[in-house]
Order: sequence, then structure tokens, then C-alpha cells
Amino acid sequence: MKYKRILLKLSGESLMGDKQYGIDNERVKQYAEDIKAVHSKGMEIAIVIGGGNIFRGLSAEKSGMDRAQADYMGMLATVINSMALQDALEKVGLKTRLLTAIKMEQICEPFIRRRAVRHLEKGRIVIFGAGTGNPYFTTDSAAALRAIEIKADVVLKGTRVDGIYTADPEKDPLAKKYDEITFKEVYEKDLNVMDMTAFTLCEENDLPIIVFDMNKTGNFMKITNGEEIGTLVKG
Repeated sequence: MKYKRILLKLSGESLMGDKQYGIDNERVKQYAEDIKAVHSKGMEIAIVIGGGNIFRGLSAEKSGMDRAQADYMGMLATVINSMALQDALEKVGLKTRLLTAIKMEQICEPFIRRRAVRHLEKGRIVIFGAGTGNPYFTTDSAAALRAIEIKADVVLKGTRVDGIYTADPEKDPLAKKYDEITFKEVYEKDLNVMDMTAFTLCEENDLPIIVFDMNKTGNFMKITNGEEIGTLVKG
């Protein structure tokens, strides 16, 4: 395997499948099977999931809700998604641990960096919920922060598209895909990869990002085997 320890970032929207909101159990099962296949090769896997399929703090703020309150609600949505994925992973025989930035003792462990690393070393899938535990920070920022804390080799951002394009490929048929791009070029071209806080964290800590299509079965395995699919962002 090309990497020893990775952090997989999934958007909340990715769990919707073909639905308009909520969780598509078939999509979650597919993710669980793909993760199991990679884990069986000896990979240490940590996961961060967004909550946009259930609640988006920014959208609620625009409709008049207090931003901090809305963001905390969004953090709870990420925990719901994390629990759904945890259940799917355990149903395929994997050992998991859910660690959250907000204490919820009845359902998960509080995030402690050394404990998270120890779980990974023991072969458990570690899911990080509730973002960073702070309002005004996205789950992209949480993914970058946790990846750095656990010394992951790479951040794999699973999306609905197969990489980074010059424009939104779902809206612009002429958009061209980048196979590889530098952090500096992403800044200069104003490309939407992650929010700026997350992106800067990765750049400053020399942590590469790979954006790829997680919905295509087998892509996760190909990425971890070193195949050049998706888009690599590096220094």
C-alpha cells in the first residue's frame, strides 16, 4: 500500500445517494465494503463526515438563526452520520471507535489525540464526529486538523466528482480536470477544493490532498494502491 495511515473525508451529501436529504443505507453499505477492502490490506483509517445531508449551519444563518447555534446543530448532524457509518462498518465485521469533539459519553468517546492514535495502531477504524467542537469551523477544517494530529500520510476527500476541475463539471461541460496541482496554483486559480482554513493547514504541514470520486466502487482501493486517479494537491 502506498500509505500507512490515511484520513478519509466524506461530505454529508455523499451519504444521501439519490435522495434529496437524509441517509441512503445502500450508499453507506457501499462505503463500508470499500473501507473494509482497504482496511484488510493493513491500512490505518480515520474518517471525518460532514452533516450537510441533515443540517447546514451556513444555510440556517442566512435564514436568521444565530451562527454559533446553527453550527452546533450542524456538529450534532455529523454525529448522526458518524453513527450510521459506524453501524455499517461493524455490520461488515470491522472494529470501530467514534470519538467526538463534544462529550457524549453514552454514545461515543471524547476526542483525545493519543487515544485516537492508539485505536488506529490496534487496527480499529476511527471516526471523528462533531467537527472541531467549535462554531465557525467546517468539517473540512476538522479533517485537516485531525489528519495533522494523528500524523496521517494524506487526506483523501471523497466527493461526487472524480477530481478538481477548472470549473464545476456538473454545470460546465467544457471544464477540464487537473491530474495534479500545487497548493499555490489552487490559490491563484481560486479553485474550490476545501475551505481556506483547512487548505492552509494542509499546506503549512506539507499534507497532500487527493480529491476523488468515492461513489465509484473500487476507487478507494485504487487510491491507496497508488493509482493515479482523482486530483493530487501537493506542495
